[in-house]
Amino acid sequence: MSNKSNAPKNKPEAAPAPGGRHRGPASMSQVVGSMGSLKRVMKMYIKQFPVLTWVIVLCNVYNAVAAALPMVFLQKVTVVIEETLASGDWETAKIKIISFLIPLICIYAGAAIVSILQSQLMAYMTQKFLHKLRTDLFNKMQTLPLRYFDTHKHGDIMSHYTNDIDTLRQLVSMAIPTIIRAGVVVITVFITMLRYSFWLTLIMVVGIIAMMFATGKVGAGSAKYFIRQQKAVASTEGFIQEIMNGQKVVKVFNHEDKVTEEFNRLNDGLAEDSGKANTYANILAPIIGNIGNIIYVLLAVGGGLMTVLGVVNVSFSGLPMGIDIIVPFLNGSKQFMGNINQLTMQMNAIVMAGAGAQRIFDLLDEEPEADDGYVTLVNANIAPDGTITEADHQTGHWAWKHPHKAEGTITYTELKGDVLLDSVDFGYVPEKQVLFDVSVFAKPGQKVAFVGATGAGKTTITNLINRFYDIADGKIRYDGINVNKIVKKDLRRSLGLVLQETNLFTGTVMENIRYGRLDATDEECREAARLAGAADFVERLPGGYDTMLTNNGANLSQGQRQLLAIARAAVANPPVMIMDEATSSIDTRTEAIVQRGMDKLMEGRTVFVIAHRLSTVMNSDVIMVLDHGKIIERGSHEQLIAEKGTYYQLYTGAFELE
Repeated sequence: MSNKSNAPKNKPEAAPAPGGRHRGPASMSQVVGSMGSLKRVMKMYIKQFPVLTWVIVLCNVYNAVAAALPMVFLQKVTVVIEETLASGDWETAKIKIISFLIPLICIYAGAAIVSILQSQLMAYMTQKFLHKLRTDLFNKMQTLPLRYFDTHKHGDIMSHYTNDIDTLRQLVSMAIPTIIRAGVVVITVFITMLRYSFWLTLIMVVGIIAMMFATGKVGAGSAKYFIRQQKAVASTEGFIQEIMNGQKVVKVFNHEDKVTEEFNRLNDGLAEDSGKANTYANILAPIIGNIGNIIYVLLAVGGGLMTVLGVVNVSFSGLPMGIDIIVPFLNGSKQFMGNINQLTMQMNAIVMAGAGAQRIFDLLDEEPEADDGYVTLVNANIAPDGTITEADHQTGHWAWKHPHKAEGTITYTELKGDVLLDSVDFGYVPEKQVLFDVSVFAKPGQKVAFVGATGAGKTTITNLINRFYDIADGKIRYDGINVNKIVKKDLRRSLGLVLQETNLFTGTVMENIRYGRLDATDEECREAARLAGAADFVERLPGGYDTMLTNNGANLSQGQRQLLAIARAAVANPPVMIMDEATSSIDTRTEAIVQRGMDKLMEGRTVFVIAHRLSTVMNSDVIMVLDHGKIIERGSHEQLIAEKGTYYQLYTGAFELE
C-alpha cells in the first residue's frame, strides 16, 4: 500500500534568510488580498458581537449627527442676527438664541454619555476579540504538522501574536469607530449642504473628486509599503530571535560584527519601508487639508459673487443666497473637510491591519496535520486465555481498538510494541528522496540501533514511526496494524521519545517530569527520576523537585537537562522507546549512571537507539548501519565485527562517523 508524502521542504523558505528580505513594492494582488482579509476580520468581529456591534454603530451615528448640528444652529442664529440688525429687538433675539442653545446643550450632554458608553464597550469588545483571535491562532498552531515549523522562522511566527494582532487592535478600537463617526458626519453635512445650496455643494463635489484622486494615488503607494513594512518587521524579529537563541555560538566564534552587520541590513530595510510608508501617509493629510482650504476660499468667493449678482439659489430649503447661507456653509465645509481628513488618516491603520490580517489568516488557513486514523488506544482487561475487553479505568494494560466498518465488528489487539517497516521510501520533497527501500522489524522487547554518518537517515526513520512525516511508499505496521489507520494522538502516546536537543518548560522540576504523563503522581515522577539517574542532582537543588526552571532550564547543565528529559520519558511508561542521541550531551561518567537507568527503562520495551558513541549500542539485539538512506549492514555487534565491514571499520576507528 502506497502512502504519498506531503512532507515539508528541507530548509525554511517562508521567512527571509538573515540579511535578506522581501524587496520591491508589494504587488497590487497583495493589497487586494489584504483588503479581503479585512472583510474576514469584520465578519468575525460582527459574528462575535452581533448586538454590541450595532450598539457601537448607533453610538457613533448619534455622536456624528450631534457633531453636524452646529451648521444648522449657525444658520438659524445668523438669520436671527440679520433680523435683529434690521429690527433692533435684541431681547427677542436672546430668547430665540437660548431656545436654540438649550436643546443643543442637551444633545451634547447626551453625546458625552454616549461617548463614555462607547469607549467602555469598545475596550471590552476589542480585548475579547483579540483574546479569541490569539486563542484561534494558538489552537491552530497545535494542529499544524512539523513541516510548518521547519519552514518558518519561530520569530516570524511570534510576530503574528504581537505585531499582527496589534494592528488589528488599532483597527477595531480606533480606526473603525473613527470611520463610522466621520463617515456619518460627512454624509450628514453633505445632505445639509444640499438643503441649503445646490451651487455651493457643486463646488464641494469638485473638491471631493480632487480628494478622491489624491487619496487613490497616494494611498496606493502607502498601502504597498505598509504591507512591506509588516513583512520586514516579522523578518527582523525572526532574526533577533535566532541570534538570542544562538548567542553562545555568536560569541564563541567572535561573530558579533557579522550578526550586527546582518541586523543593520534588516533594520535598514525596515526603516526604509517604514519611512516610505509613512512618507506617503503623512503627505496625504496636508494635501487634503490644502484642498479643503482652496475649497473654503472658492465657497466664500463663489457665494459672495452669487449674492452680489443675484444668482437664484437652488436648494431644498427655498432660502435665497445670502449671508445666512454662506456663513453656515463655510462652517460646514470646514467640518466636512476635517472629517474627510480623519477618514484619510485612518488609511494607515487600515492598510497595516490588512497586512497583519493577511498574515494571520495565512496561518489560520494552513492545512492542519492530516489524520484519517480510526484505530484508537484504550485501557484493556486481558484474561488468562488472551481474551481482550475494553475497560473504563486504568488497568495497566493497553489495546488497539480496531473497528471494521465493512463487517460492523470491533477487534482488540494488545499493545506490545511490535514495529515493522517494509520497503519504505521517503523524501522531504518529492524530487529528493532520502530513504530507499528501508526494511526494519523490531519484536517486543528488542533493542534496535541505527548507526551511520550525519544525514544517513537515522532520525528520519524514527520520525516516520511516530508519523511526524508520512512515507512516500511502503508500509509501517505497529502490532500488525498499518500506522495510517491509527489515530496519531494515540500512536504517539504509545511511543516515548528522548531527543538530543532537550526542551524544558517554565515550571518546577516535578512539572517538567510530569509532562510525560499528566496524571502521574509525585511518587511516580520521583521513581522515574531515580530510574533515569536524575534523583541525586534534583534532591541537591535548592528547592528539590519544586525548583523552578526557566529559559529551557538554563540554571542546569546540559547533562542534567538530558537526565530530566529521560525521566520525562520514563514516567510516560510507553512500550516503545526512541532514543535519538539521548546520551550525546552527557559526559562519560554521567553516561555510565544514565546507561544503568536506561537499561532498566528499556527492559521489556521495544527500543530504537540512535547513537554516535558505538559503546551505547553494543548490547543491541540488532544494529543497522545506514549510508545515504540505505541499510548497508545489519546484525548484532558480534556478527558485524566478524564481517569486518563498515561497522567494523567504524568500531576500530578506521572510519569516522562523520
